Amino acid sequence: DVDLVQSGGGLVQAGGSLRLSCEASGFPFSRYCMAWFRQAPGKEREGVAAVDRDGSTVYADSVKGRFTISKDNAANTLYLQMNSLQPEDTAMYFCAADLFPPTVPAGLSVREYANWGQGTQVTVSS
Repeated sequence: DVDLVQSGGGLVQAGGSLRLSCEASGFPFSRYCMAWFRQAPGKEREGVAAVDRDGSTVYADSVKGRFTISKDNAANTLYLQMNSLQPEDTAMYFCAADLFPPTVPAGLSVREYANWGQGTQVTVSS
């Protein structure tokens, strides 16, 4: 079974940094597309960043230049380094994984991913 276990997150002041981790098991990690999503209270879940099988990345405009997604295939772990955090980044963050067709790049749509982590809260104070 696919299992995604998240760690990291917490409370930070505006301008600070946090790193999220997502340890994966139960599937061939290097062959899957991986992504981070977030959901603020009363809002829909939105894509933050995704990393493709070859390591290429895509980011939401709101986090470009501040967040970095990466993965360690040897450790079966996905990361999200978040710098220059702002109060509007406050949300529950989720990692996600799925096996995409070979010609389809990793994307930021919720509907593209069937496997989800448990979520971790990130709160940024002003």
